[in-house]
Amino acid sequence: MTAVPEVLFVCVHNQGRSQMAAALLEHHGQGRVSVRSAGSAPADSVNPAVVEVMAEVGIDISRELPKKLLTEDVAASDVVITMGCGDACPIFPGKRYEDWALTDPSGKGPEAVRAIRDEIDQRVRALLADLAP
Repeated sequence: MTAVPEVLFVCVHNQGRSQMAAALLEHHGQGRVSVRSAGSAPADSVNPAVVEVMAEVGIDISRELPKKLLTEDVAASDVVITMGCGDACPIFPGKRYEDWALTDPSGKGPEAVRAIRDEIDQRVRALLADLAP
């Protein structure tokens, strides 16, 4: 693992779960980890309900844009966390892979997305404690 662990969050559209996870890890990590997110089939914009519930916890992701998953992103990462994108993510030896089974926030209102955010927050805090205690 590099001096500052590199973490990549991947979901299909990079408009919800991976955006929340990246923003939360960036927020809690305070420079102790390098964070990026991407999607196997990125959407045009971040889910508005996701932007809203992240703002409720003081994290502004309104300017974020979904990004396309690149092989280079995976190659540069120490930890790759997938969220419902199946086999779309390339596999490199020596990387740590985790698949987080999380509800897709697409089409859901803020109440449902809030619960997803809170579950992601718990997982992100546990990951951070493991990577950069």
